Amino acid sequence: MTQPHLTLGVLNGDDIGHEIVPASVKVAQAAAERTGLVIDWRHMPLGRKALDELGTTMPEGTLDTLATFNGFILGPIGHREYPKVEGAINPHPILRKKFDLFANVRPTRSYPDIGCIYDDIDLVIVRENNEGFQPDRNVVAGSGEFRPTEDVTISVRVITREGSRKVATAALELAQARDKRLTVVHKNTVYKLGCGMFVEECYKAAEQFPDVTVDEAIVDTFAMHLIRNPQQFDVVVTTNMFGDILTDEAAGLVGGLGMAPGLCIGRGNIAMAQATHGSAPDIAGTGLANPYAMIESTRMLIEWLGRRHDLPQAEAAADLMHQGIEAALADPTSRTPDIRGTGRLSDMVNAILATIEKAA
Repeated sequence: MTQPHLTLGVLNGDDIGHEIVPASVKVAQAAAERTGLVIDWRHMPLGRKALDELGTTMPEGTLDTLATFNGFILGPIGHREYPKVEGAINPHPILRKKFDLFANVRPTRSYPDIGCIYDDIDLVIVRENNEGFQPDRNVVAGSGEFRPTEDVTISVRVITREGSRKVATAALELAQARDKRLTVVHKNTVYKLGCGMFVEECYKAAEQFPDVTVDEAIVDTFAMHLIRNPQQFDVVVTTNMFGDILTDEAAGLVGGLGMAPGLCIGRGNIAMAQATHGSAPDIAGTGLANPYAMIESTRMLIEWLGRRHDLPQAEAAADLMHQGIEAALADPTSRTPDIRGTGRLSDMVNAILATIEKAA
């Protein structure tokens, strides 16, 4: 009988990515070994290191090779610090568009004693990934942002029925598996056509999910309620730029960006684990980076692939990772300083591994 098997790409990214991505692989590998899941880890160059060694942040053949994998882990990208030279491009929007990873699933959960504003938050924001205001991914050629004169800049926001419908369906599927509640966040009072179309498609998609209760909120009002009463929300779906901002706000409620994991998914069988936070060059190499977001993103990837490919061993490995993460976060000596701990990255990893190794 063939052993359950996954092939996963490993893209460290930049700065702290060279610390937190290997940590995530180590944790996932330990959990996989306990459940009989074979993971073939394929390390690939990407980002600043690839630019320095190969002349481009996205080496030739990378996309074609990734297409043969089940998924991949993408570390944080510090593209703002890239030199202004040919080949220094931001890789992650290219990856999202190439593999049609149109839904960015970003959970927000509070844990005890780590500095959360509330102790009972458990919500997920599903952010549309490939349209919106972001000019690096909303047109086929050229840019969605241009400057016709020295004193005028125009940014184009792209909303399509297909893109709206796809991300709405992904959010509805998630809501159906959770508490059967979905909130659509928009600004159709101002963007009557763009947000109007988004809301229309969300409600059309909801017709296929009659057991999910759907409501809606204007984005600025939602931002206020997210601070005042986040417990009222379960699954939220919104457009690209709104989702980008709101997920950072949500992370601030539960300990900061080190507690903000993410998984990019689409209709295909490939997914990408990508934490929300940046590459934090100021603490790179110090051992102080919080690996939670990257480890949890990797756990989400393995869990998603387990369900997608009917691999109970992968789901069991994800459950072991979850147990280890919870145990590590409960101990201040294994938490990093950003979440009221006295530990380092290695302490959190070792605490997670200890729980996995002791699991029945």
